[in-house]
Amino acid sequence: MVAAKTIAELREKTGAGMMLCKEALEQTGGNIEKAVEILRKKGAASAQKRSAKTVRSGLVYAYLHMEGTVGAMVEVNCETDFVARTDDFKELVKDIAMQVAAMNPIYVRREDVPPEVLEKEKAIYKDEVAKSGKPANIVDKIVEGKLEKYFKDFCLVDQAFIKDDKIQIKDLVAQKIGKIGENIVIKRFARFKIGE
Repeated sequence: MVAAKTIAELREKTGAGMMLCKEALEQTGGNIEKAVEILRKKGAASAQKRSAKTVRSGLVYAYLHMEGTVGAMVEVNCETDFVARTDDFKELVKDIAMQVAAMNPIYVRREDVPPEVLEKEKAIYKDEVAKSGKPANIVDKIVEGKLEKYFKDFCLVDQAFIKDDKIQIKDLVAQKIGKIGENIVIKRFARFKIGE
C-alpha cells in the first residue's frame, strides 16, 4: 500500500494523474525516483502514439523578460480548442516562450537546420580536430559529438529545460502529451532583444 502523501509528492513532481502516480509507485515499491522514470517512459510512449494526430488548434503566446529588453513569441499547436484553453497547455506554452527568451535557440528542431549549415559546422569541427592531432580513426566520433552539442545549443527541442536541466524541451512536451492525451507540436518562434 502506497501512502497518499507519497502519491501527492509524485503528482507534484511530475504533474501526472493520481492513478498513474499510484500505479508507478506500486510498481517501484514506493521509490519516487524510479516512479518518475516510469512516468517519463509512459509519457514518451503516449507522445509516440499521438504524433500522427493532426494539430489544428493551439496558442500564440508573447513573453517579455528583463523589463521588456528581451521578448519571445511562440506558436504551439494541439489537436483541440478545449486543450488549448487548459492551464496545463498554457503553462507549457509559457515555459517554451521563457525558454526561447532565455536560451536564444535558432531552430525548433534539428531537422530544421539547413544542410549547408550542417556541412559548414562539420567542416569547422573536422578542421579543429585535425589541428589537435587526434588520431584519424576517432575524428568522426569527435565531430559527431560536437554536432550533438550544436543541436543542444541551437535547437529548441534539444535544449535542456531552464527550470529542470535534467530534461530537454522535447521531454517536457512528451510529458504534457502523456498527461493531456493530445498531440502537441511547437510550430515556430521569434525572439527579440533590444539592440539586435
